[in-house]
Amino acid sequence: MKAIGYNKTGPITEPDSLIEFETNKPKLGPRDLLVEIHGISVNPVDVKVRVRMEPKIGTKIIGYDASGVVREIGRDVSTFKVEDEVFYSGDLTRPGTNSELHSVDERIVGKKPKSLGFAEAAGFPLTSITAWEILFDSLALNEGGGKGESLLIVGAAGGVGSILIQLAKKLTSLTVIATASRPETIEWVNKMGADHVINHHESLVDQVKDLGIEPRYVASLNGTEGHFSSIVELIKPRGHIALIDDPKNLDINSIKLKALSFSWEFMFARSMFQTDDMYKQHVLLNRVSELIDDGSIVSTVTNNIGKISAETLKEAHMQQESGKVIGKNVLEGF
Repeated sequence: MKAIGYNKTGPITEPDSLIEFETNKPKLGPRDLLVEIHGISVNPVDVKVRVRMEPKIGTKIIGYDASGVVREIGRDVSTFKVEDEVFYSGDLTRPGTNSELHSVDERIVGKKPKSLGFAEAAGFPLTSITAWEILFDSLALNEGGGKGESLLIVGAAGGVGSILIQLAKKLTSLTVIATASRPETIEWVNKMGADHVINHHESLVDQVKDLGIEPRYVASLNGTEGHFSSIVELIKPRGHIALIDDPKNLDINSIKLKALSFSWEFMFARSMFQTDDMYKQHVLLNRVSELIDDGSIVSTVTNNIGKISAETLKEAHMQQESGKVIGKNVLEGF
C-alpha cells in the first residue's frame, strides 16, 4: 500500500521532510478494524511528532485523524462490520493514518456522520474528543450543567476551540468567553457560537472584568505560559484550569490560595495506556456524529488541500506551523 512518512526529523522545507513510499498492509489485532482511508486532517500533534520524534527503524507514518470504510475486522470486533463508514483519531503508539489502509482499535472509532463527506468528517475526531474530554472529564461537568457559570477559552479559533465552543453551548449551560485577535478569527469564533469574544493580545483581566464575569472554568489551548498569571487572577476560587499545550514553566504554586484545580487534557492517553474506559471515545464519537447529522454542530473545516500526497501534506504541515490555521485543514484519500 501507499503511505506518507518521514525518515528523519527536521524542517518541513527539506525536500525529504515527508516522502511517499510502499509498505505492507497493516496486521489486525483481535479488536482492530482495517480501514480504507478516504479522508484525513492535520493537527498540531502531526507537526510535533515529525519535528521531535526520530524514527527508530525505517520510515515513520504519522497522521492522527481519519475517516474511511471498514474492509476487514479482527476476530473479537463487536461494534462494526465490513463496509461500515467510520471516523476516528488513532493511537499515538501505532502507525498513523497517512496511508491507504490503517488498523485501529474499534473502541476509539465512531460511525462517520452521514451528512458529511469523508474528508470533512476527518476534520472532527481529534478535536471533538479533546473538547469533550475537557468538558466532561477534566472539568467534570454534566450535560446541561454549568448553569450560572462561565468558561473562558484561550485561543479559541483553532480546531479544538472551534468544537469546544459548540459543545459547551449545545450540551452545557455555560456562558462562553472566547479569545481571538484577528478580524477573521473573531468572526469565526462568533460563528461557532461564543457569547463574548475578547482579544488575547490585550489584557485578559481588564476585558473579562469589563464583562462583569468571573469564570469558574478556563480551557487554555495555546499560549498558556504567557496568560497563566491572568488566568489565575480572573478565575473564581475553587475553579478549574484545563490546558492542552506544552508550557515550559508555570508557577503552579500560584493556584493554591484560590484552591484551584488544574489538569492537562491529552486525548491519546486512553489508547496509549489501554485504559479500562477506552470505549468512551467510541461512545462520544457516535454522539458527536449524531449532533453533526441533526444540525446541532456545524463543520469546523475551513480548507480542503486536495488528495493525499507528499506535497499536499507538506503544505498542510506548513500551514499548521504558521499558527494561523482557523478551524481545520483536511485532505482527500489517495
